[in-house]
Amino acid sequence: MTHDYLRPLRALAKTGRDVILYDQVGNGRSSHYRDRLHDADFWTVSLFVQEVQALVDHFSLHDGYHFLGQSWGGMLAIEWAIETRAGLRSVILADSPSSMITWAAEATRLRSLLPAPVRETLAAHEEAGTTDSPEYAEATTEFYRRHLCRLDPWPDDLQATLAACDDDPTVYYSLIGPTEFHVVGAFATWDRDADLHRVTVPALVLHGEFDEATDLVVDASRRLIPGAAYLRIPNASHCPHLEQPELTLTAFSDFLAQHDSNLTSRSI
Repeated sequence: MTHDYLRPLRALAKTGRDVILYDQVGNGRSSHYRDRLHDADFWTVSLFVQEVQALVDHFSLHDGYHFLGQSWGGMLAIEWAIETRAGLRSVILADSPSSMITWAAEATRLRSLLPAPVRETLAAHEEAGTTDSPEYAEATTEFYRRHLCRLDPWPDDLQATLAACDDDPTVYYSLIGPTEFHVVGAFATWDRDADLHRVTVPALVLHGEFDEATDLVVDASRRLIPGAAYLRIPNASHCPHLEQPELTLTAFSDFLAQHDSNLTSRSI
């Protein structure tokens, strides 16, 4: 996913910190590799970890920075933080699983609560291998309006990200699958629950009341990251920074400020 839907996070710069948003490889303004669809040897966690390292090196952040990851970005933040990283002061895991196995199970449960005609349409197209059909996309939107973003209409920033993914879904299809709730990609078995105790920097776990990252999805991070702070944003789903921006950005800003001490560079 491109950084567009995270543009509201630029407001965190009002306190004087540097905010760095970036498009990961295969997305948006980064290099694209459409010929690598479903290439599990290429699309690895290690690839994205190396990309973060390149970012830290390029901006010389070794003296101090925070890592805020949203959804898959929070998974990457976990991968980053379970190792000792020079300069890492804290992580924010926003709407993020620590196990895609748990995520998929909860997505199946949430899907079971959709109206029967929607469920039947989804199942029929998945069985037929026609998940690129307009009917499947329309049925998928029913899930997303409940658990991805509950605003109507969706904000322009979110629509820009979704349009970019539609234009080049290589990474999304390769890692996840055709939708958030039909997880058949290379990351389907990703699970870091057993390693969460290795996150030794301060952590904030945050998600929305109606989030596809449900209470159960974020539970391991809450319990197993030592001293993790936790916040559930009311009347929000998977994009609380869009749905409840004042509450969410205040929570981010307050947490970051608590852990800014001794930073010469205060970057995300």
